[in-house]
Amino acid sequence: MILKAVFGQLFLYIYLKCLFLLLYLTVRNMYNCNLIQMDNNDKLSIKNWAVDDRPRERLMLNGPESLSNAELLAILIHSGTSEKSAVDLMREIMRSCGDNLKSLGDYTVQQLCSFKGIGEAKAVTIKAALELGRRRLDEFRSSARISIKSSRDVFNIMYPVMVDLDHEEFWCIMMNNANVVTDRILISSGGMTETTVDVRMIMRRALICRACAIIISHNHPSGNITPSIQDRKLTERIKRASELLGIKLLDHLIVTSSTYYSFADEGCL
Repeated sequence: MILKAVFGQLFLYIYLKCLFLLLYLTVRNMYNCNLIQMDNNDKLSIKNWAVDDRPRERLMLNGPESLSNAELLAILIHSGTSEKSAVDLMREIMRSCGDNLKSLGDYTVQQLCSFKGIGEAKAVTIKAALELGRRRLDEFRSSARISIKSSRDVFNIMYPVMVDLDHEEFWCIMMNNANVVTDRILISSGGMTETTVDVRMIMRRALICRACAIIISHNHPSGNITPSIQDRKLTERIKRASELLGIKLLDHLIVTSSTYYSFADEGCL
């Protein structure tokens, strides 16, 4: 009986010792894993990069032109993921759009959120930054006194306005007798394939602006620059109306995301 009790206590002692040993090994393993994870996170954190490699510090020292597109965008989103720094995350996104800011601007908030590490707040920040860049370029071009010498000049004026549109818009550029732009007016905005244009509205605005000449322009979101039958008929109607008022219609440009069609260049005016 005594021997049985001794063996029972010995068995309990060995069992508890093994249990504590197993618990010790489990806790130590978890601790080591956390250390490795923390070490990896430290390596990924931009704060642990050399000062010369940090985007924000490089911008302060060398100016924004010294940074790549991905590095500039990384400054905006502040942080990445546990696997990628903000710079690496933005490099991944830029690679997905061919390192092209125009293509990045075409991404919706939902498309940006499909990348791991990009939530709505970061996606909206990226969209807002790209829109500010577009507006800055647009304001610069619209504030300058531009003299129209070719269809390319018209394209340079209208491209920033129309490049990201998913619907058609119809614009009219007003010019003085020296073909210097005096105003640029949105006439109408429509659907993905057409927009309704009131010729009387164009003539009225031209008279209010005291325009000596006008150029009309609209976009094709589809990317097809070939003018439709309706485009040709509308151009002819506007031409006849402007001639009656002594205003010259110099051109009609159809703008897409990469090129344009000029009625004047093609001898259609």
